Amino acid sequence: MNFRWGVAVLLLAGPGLIPAAWAQLAPSPEEAPVSTAPAQPEDEPVTTLKRTVNLVDVVFLVKDKAGNLVPHLGKDDCTVLEDKVPQTLKSFTAETHLRLTLGILLDTSGSQRRVLSLEQDAGSQFLERVIKPKDEAFIVSVDTNVDLLQDLTNNTRALKRALYKAEINSGVSMGSGPVPTGAAPRGTLLYDAIYEAATGKLSGETGRKAMILLSDGQDEGSQHKINEAIEAAQKSNVVVYVILIADVRGYLDQGISYTGFSPMKKVTEETGGRLINVGNNAKKLEAAFEQIEEELRTQYMATYTSTNSKQDGGFRKLAVECRGDGMKAQVRKGYYAIVPED
Repeated sequence: MNFRWGVAVLLLAGPGLIPAAWAQLAPSPEEAPVSTAPAQPEDEPVTTLKRTVNLVDVVFLVKDKAGNLVPHLGKDDCTVLEDKVPQTLKSFTAETHLRLTLGILLDTSGSQRRVLSLEQDAGSQFLERVIKPKDEAFIVSVDTNVDLLQDLTNNTRALKRALYKAEINSGVSMGSGPVPTGAAPRGTLLYDAIYEAATGKLSGETGRKAMILLSDGQDEGSQHKINEAIEAAQKSNVVVYVILIADVRGYLDQGISYTGFSPMKKVTEETGGRLINVGNNAKKLEAAFEQIEEELRTQYMATYTSTNSKQDGGFRKLAVECRGDGMKAQVRKGYYAIVPED
């Protein structure tokens, strides 16, 4: 699979573009400091003590029985359970104190031809409101390739420019409709995009991490399965939101069934996010961004050291219970106890 992570000046994938590799630069080695400590006698072995602490961060929000967000909760108001076992919280922090790293994934396949401009306008306004001085975001387009249009930055002008540079990849559709109709189509690599954004851009970030995917939810041709995309997001502690903006009429006109809703609902529920279905309505799209903005402003992060000290790579189920009639937490379904590197 050809993943191309370029810079903001790159447009979408096309026959004339040269792929840009996304690489991480290792830090330059530095000269070790000279020690002034007394030399150890040769017959006295030096013991190095290593202690691994399984510290877990849980980002969540809370709603009352009417579905309204509940702000101003404290450490004693909620209990985090891991595999049904209550955990002792080390910290409990409200959203206002936490840095946000955000990825906007924009479906630019042929199926989004009628709605892309709506997404660009609403997304631009959203970024202007949400990104604060301590926050960063990046922009990705998704069609037959996964392209980084703008790397992590706090510059909202650069982010908005990247949004408006996105164009529909008309090469995705081999017929006259919104989806591929030829033999062995590559389609839209949604699962690959979620996987790559989680592992390549968000895994090393601290604080709150979220991803917003604007798409009809129809994946075509991804190398990664949906469960692999979900696992990558969970391991990176990324909350995934999907704004389902689907021109379903285009599929029906082609005689093709629409199946994007269920997989996108699964992705969001497993990662602690939410799916918002807006059809192709501009007002509903704006409202969806406003809802996500409000939720990002009302998040909590709880930190604890797991009572299960085994770091065996296994999956641990998470739940959050808060005091109050009808209180319900929106949280990822669990996390992986990552095996420490030697």
